[in-house]
Amino acid sequence: MAAEERKTGPSRRLSGRPLIFETKGRSILKKVAVLMGSDSDFPVVKKAVTTLKGLGIPCEARVMSAHRTPEEACVFARTARENGFGVLIAAAGKAAHLAGVLAAHTTLPVIGIPIKSSTLDGLDALLATVQMPGGIPVATVAIDGAENAALLAASMLAVEDDVLADKLDAMRVRMRERVLEKDRLLQAEVETL
Repeated sequence: MAAEERKTGPSRRLSGRPLIFETKGRSILKKVAVLMGSDSDFPVVKKAVTTLKGLGIPCEARVMSAHRTPEEACVFARTARENGFGVLIAAAGKAAHLAGVLAAHTTLPVIGIPIKSSTLDGLDALLATVQMPGGIPVATVAIDGAENAALLAASMLAVEDDVLADKLDAMRVRMRERVLEKDRLLQAEVETL
């Protein structure tokens, strides 16, 4: 259903959970966790945080290592649902086991961002993130693909959130309009040659 076809109304509560707006469906605030194996990953991961915040999605960013703080990472994943999270994003470079460790301890969706490092230009992290054993899925985006990780998380949440779906629809319309305008400008320039 197109964004303009959805009805929005005043804020209210449903089942004791805060709503953004009343819609034909419903809009329940779910948080997204953005976890990184090292604070050195933040310059890449920052794009996920800004994209989520731009869509009005509450998020928390944390440093947790699959190797240096494994207990904390496991506890975080096990308690994520009860703490209001709907999706976990995990960014890591090199061995890149963070997303897999989180996925092993929750049934929430986990999205992995392989981080490019000086070793193998991130190919090692990509393979470590994407090659999960059967039964423990991790959705994996491109190397340093933080913006797409945030948009994938938003799409997952939008399955049950009409307000968020409207925002994503509007974003796609704006992207389309920008590309069509660029095409128009290019065609005009080509005509002058």
